Amino acid sequence: MRNLDITTLRSFVAVAQSGGVTRAAGFLNLTQSAVSMQLKRLEELLELQLLDRSGRGVSLTPAGAQLLTYAQKMVDLNDEIYSRLTDQSWEGEIALGVPDDIVYPVIPEVLKRMGRSHPRVRVELISSSTKRLKSQFDKGEVDVILTTEPGLDQGGETLAKVPLRWVGAPEGHAWKQRPLRLAFCSYCAFSSKAIAALDASGIAWEMAVSSENDRTIEASVSADLAVTASLEGHAASQLVHIDAGNQLPELGMQNINLYAGNGKGGLVQPMADYLRQGFSAL
Repeated sequence: MRNLDITTLRSFVAVAQSGGVTRAAGFLNLTQSAVSMQLKRLEELLELQLLDRSGRGVSLTPAGAQLLTYAQKMVDLNDEIYSRLTDQSWEGEIALGVPDDIVYPVIPEVLKRMGRSHPRVRVELISSSTKRLKSQFDKGEVDVILTTEPGLDQGGETLAKVPLRWVGAPEGHAWKQRPLRLAFCSYCAFSSKAIAALDASGIAWEMAVSSENDRTIEASVSADLAVTASLEGHAASQLVHIDAGNQLPELGMQNINLYAGNGKGGLVQPMADYLRQGFSAL
């Protein structure tokens, strides 16, 4: 009987999620050669090619894609067993702040992984605007925050650069109306960027819906009463990105940034690592 090594599986999962040996080595605090050696051992053990190294970076072969789900479960179960039975020090709580519009799809998986590896830690998820989260972080009220912003402040780390897109109802026509009817939360930082782009393009607009509640905005847009803007890949499930050609202006790129404190007895680092891995896998 041949046994799979958790260490090699952990390296395989890290490479698959990060898209390259270099980034995986950074997550694992190992050298690139050590990670490459572990991948080679795993492929030799299984007598299968798991990674396609022919292009830039690496991608999964069909066998690698099949293994990934099992490998992730085995690594998570290993960490959960070890934490529950031996690690009495990982206790306490940590506050994670995330803008409303990027909670999905990454954050639920991050919370799940944190719960498995640190079962005695209470994670408080705070969903708010970037401006409010940065204020709370500066006051020490939140330990780790994600932000959506065009730049990066000192002490931050950019996890991803994502296009800002116009969003409307499926098969909707609101984007064709003039003046263009807009719907934004009153605290949404994207509204000023969208309005500036419309003004620069000479497109008339009116603020049809302004609310403190994201659900109100989503309901109005899904009813084709107005359009809004969101990061690509992060729009509500009942809304779609608008492909309007040159009839609506481009909105440029936004950063998804990470800001992490230094306290909480070492709990910040694993949370930050899970966030890095989650957004690198998108």
